[in-house]
Amino acid sequence: MSNVVAPRLQAPQVSTSAVAGKKIAYLMSRFPKISETFILYEILELQRLGMQVEIFPLLRETAPVMHSEARALVERAHYTNILTKEVLQAQRYWLRRQPAAYLHAWVQAIRGNASSPKSLSRALVVVPQAALFAQRMVELGVSHLHAHWATHPALAAYVVGLLTGLPYSFTAHADDIYVERPMLDEKIRRAHFVVTISEYNKRFLSELYGEAAASKIAVVHCGVDSSIFTPRAPAPSNSLFTIVCVARLEQKKGHTYLVEACAQLKAQGLSFRCMLVGDGEERPQIESQIKRLGLEDTVILLGQQPRSRVAELLAEADVMVLPSVTTAKGRQEGIPVALMEALATELPVVASAISGIPELVEDGHTGLLVPERDPTALATALARLHSNPELGRRLGAAGRIKVQREFDLQRNTATLHHMFTHDWGNIHHSLAQPARYLA
Repeated sequence: MSNVVAPRLQAPQVSTSAVAGKKIAYLMSRFPKISETFILYEILELQRLGMQVEIFPLLRETAPVMHSEARALVERAHYTNILTKEVLQAQRYWLRRQPAAYLHAWVQAIRGNASSPKSLSRALVVVPQAALFAQRMVELGVSHLHAHWATHPALAAYVVGLLTGLPYSFTAHADDIYVERPMLDEKIRRAHFVVTISEYNKRFLSELYGEAAASKIAVVHCGVDSSIFTPRAPAPSNSLFTIVCVARLEQKKGHTYLVEACAQLKAQGLSFRCMLVGDGEERPQIESQIKRLGLEDTVILLGQQPRSRVAELLAEADVMVLPSVTTAKGRQEGIPVALMEALATELPVVASAISGIPELVEDGHTGLLVPERDPTALATALARLHSNPELGRRLGAAGRIKVQREFDLQRNTATLHHMFTHDWGNIHHSLAQPARYLA
């Protein structure tokens, strides 16, 4: 099964005429979440391939920044509030039509989430939402349901599957399997198939749940559009060395170690600037650290930015840094899309050697890897690129080739498309034949 991510993976050929009218549903926590652009562009690419996609978010995203491409999808997304007459009517509908399945969904959700008050309280909201979603999906003629994240979105998909008999699948990313895993074994067992974004994740899940679960799991990397993230123009030799970090300001992204590394670089007398793109709960702490270290003119917080502006910032930069860490609660990265976007522009990257990151960033070939929580190693890697522009050019060029081969949006979405439209048993058999998928 792991052959699906062979280094020279070829996506199945897609005939748009063969799937004209094929309708699937996508379910996620929030939409359109600016830090989850991979979901947005996956949906858009599926539509380009001729598939009709109905969008069912559990929550409406309230952030002020929205990618322009999301606006048309937002207008037709199936948002709902829990305290509505429509939700209540859906409970009555399924209690009459499928009483055993409806009650079983409640029992499983309560039992499976009972160990965590936070998870249980959310599940008590998700089950009624899922009942309404199930009714709408039947009315719309949906033939397959796919959820992003193995937590409550996958729970909603599980409930819809119980009530309607619709086949469902879900993509497991990072914290949704590393931290709390309510009902994950049951969600996998009932799923038509499961996608995860790294070989690291597949090994992790296989060790937890054994071969029966592993036989349902396929690795399909998230991807980026290399026609949008194109090679940047060489920076003028006299330009200020620019570091960029594109990530939510949260603990697992490790921004504090980057700020500390910047303090070390400044103490060494290097001229540079560092731009942090993103927002989040760690912002006050990072602002305080920048001020304490006297880096106000060197480390600049830019907040959330749309993809168009991110592309401009990558074009202006000399290196992209993501000093990710594993938190005390076990939170860690999947394979950050921001690193893929940077490499697609031939921008060299420096990242932590954790989780699935080494599947993208090969140390000394497509980027530089450093130990997590090590600002000195981070500063050393940045100083190395500062003094050796040719190294940066070589790493960036190899990085773009890596992205085009293994992390390409069109190629990887075509693989998902094939999985949504074909019987899983046949797909599983074909993935066991590597010659059919290798260039």
